[in-house]
Amino acid sequence: MPKSTPPAPPLGREVKRRLAVIRPVEEVTGNVALSCRYFGLSRQAYYTWYRRYQAEGVEGLRTRSKAPKTSPNATHVEVVGKIIYLRQNYHFGPEKIAMYLKRYHDVTISKSGVWRILNRLDMGRLPTSQRYKRHDRRWKRYEKQLPGHRVQIDVKFIEPLASMPQGRRGGRNKYYQFTAIDDCTRLRVLRIYPTLNQATAISSSTTCCSACRSRSRSSRPTTAPSSSPPSTGTCSTRASPPRTSSPAHRG
Repeated sequence: MPKSTPPAPPLGREVKRRLAVIRPVEEVTGNVALSCRYFGLSRQAYYTWYRRYQAEGVEGLRTRSKAPKTSPNATHVEVVGKIIYLRQNYHFGPEKIAMYLKRYHDVTISKSGVWRILNRLDMGRLPTSQRYKRHDRRWKRYEKQLPGHRVQIDVKFIEPLASMPQGRRGGRNKYYQFTAIDDCTRLRVLRIYPTLNQATAISSSTTCCSACRSRSRSSRPTTAPSSSPPSTGTCSTRASPPRTSSPAHRG
């Protein structure tokens, strides 16, 4: 079967207007000056459109791009690639990108030039999660001055292993992991209990507070109070602080 040609794009408003000027001259009046005076345009513009219409047909009447064919002063492709890399990976703004290129790559470009490149590539506006926020509006981490003043506790159910002995009702025993983190020392205490009730919650928080106070005073290990419910294990670690990264000096 012969291949069908794709349909031509619809005619725009400007193309229809130019056709409305050219066709009456060809089919009705034949007077260029009279038609130009009626439609309110110069004869020079009419003959420009008419020559394009004779050479290319209706397609010649479409509005053409006014951009230059060559731009000798355009930003180099490698510099544009560096701008895209810094924008996508580090979310820098135009001023910071211009400073970074000048300091580490010896490339001089104005911040307005960087801004135009980003807008041309549809990268002028970052997503909401990546935009710059003032210091007083940024996410703040809970932090207290004294150890044990505030403790965050989380409870998770631990799925028992298949090899563990069965409970009284024929099923495997359940265990609950209490994780407590001190907001001052970032000390993390993990305890495992076979039950989930008020007594185990109080025991877990008391153990974390005691461990934080003893860690701040000395390096001796802290044991749970004698009145606390029995637990199957205790582990204390220090939560690692978040790591920050700086842009690598890449070409």
